[in-house]
Amino acid sequence: MTWSAADPLVHAAIMRFAREGFGAALRAIAEDAGVSPALLIKRFGSKAGLRETCDDVVLEAIRAIKHENISATAAGQLLPTLTSSDEYAPLLGYALQSVLSGGPLGRAFIEHMIDDAHEYTADAVQRGLARPSRDEHARVRYLVLSGVGAFLLTMLLDPPEDPSDLPGLMRRLQSETGLPMIELFTEGLFTTRQMLDDYLLYVSDPPAVDAPGD
Repeated sequence: MTWSAADPLVHAAIMRFAREGFGAALRAIAEDAGVSPALLIKRFGSKAGLRETCDDVVLEAIRAIKHENISATAAGQLLPTLTSSDEYAPLLGYALQSVLSGGPLGRAFIEHMIDDAHEYTADAVQRGLARPSRDEHARVRYLVLSGVGAFLLTMLLDPPEDPSDLPGLMRRLQSETGLPMIELFTEGLFTTRQMLDDYLLYVSDPPAVDAPGD
């Protein structure tokens, strides 16, 4: 079952929030779902309650998709996985709107993404698809923030003509970043490990910093 098979009211809300942000009116969401605003209030208590439910559905969907992608990559099916990603574009749109909205909910959403990433990154390491890290938490945090940041900057600096065309934006980002990202993760960038050795030496015994005026 895909995320789009979720409760129709929740699905309509996720789609609307992904396109317009969390300022979207309950009336518009209700119209998308073919129900009355009163029914939304009855089901979820408030707009905040509806958003909390949407957060749960989106986070669970992202977690499941990541595990599916890891399994597909292990089976040599990376390209089919990438080309079937239009369905997932609203989930990324929703995640970006969470970042843009700021506040406790936006920060909590990203922290949940990072927590979930620990699980599926550990899965990739266990399957032999990824190398273990000296600091797994730092690596996972970097990967989540850099991935969300790349999508966010693409959306802000070169937005699609149709703001609702999240699949088109996602395809463009993949075409621009897919090769360099996979190349970097697979083959690396530096030809020696000198920089890493220097950094590890530095962080284990950093030089003293002179105080102002010394």
